[in-house]
Amino acid sequence: MECKVSWMGPSGMAFVAQTGSGHIVAMDGAPEGGGHNQAPRPMEMLLVGTGGCTAYDVVMILKKSREDVRDCSVTLKTERASEDPKVFTKIHFHFTVTGRNLSSSAVERAVTLSHNKYCSASIMLAKTAELTHSIEIIED
Repeated sequence: MECKVSWMGPSGMAFVAQTGSGHIVAMDGAPEGGGHNQAPRPMEMLLVGTGGCTAYDVVMILKKSREDVRDCSVTLKTERASEDPKVFTKIHFHFTVTGRNLSSSAVERAVTLSHNKYCSASIMLAKTAELTHSIEIIED
């Protein structure tokens, strides 16, 4: 896996990344850090990627378990260290899974498998942060 991140120039703290799969992603800093707040912060992108990684796993595991999953979202809330490096110290994942006759044990199993075995991003972040999760199941 590879990407290239390039600074957009001296008038701010914006960056553009090109991924190895050919996609473009913009990032920007907060105004107090010299940015113009025109794109997500780099640490937000890390959180976005982690949410995408674990949600992908949960949906895939539920589908393979033949659960009738119709929708899945995950909200991530973090706490960060107050001193540099301001790593994530706590991350709470709230999963909302919608489907027909979903087994709560299957959903819990999917989330646990993602966090303990499949989601590379959350497993990496667990090295510095306490990870917790909650699950809400909605009948469709």
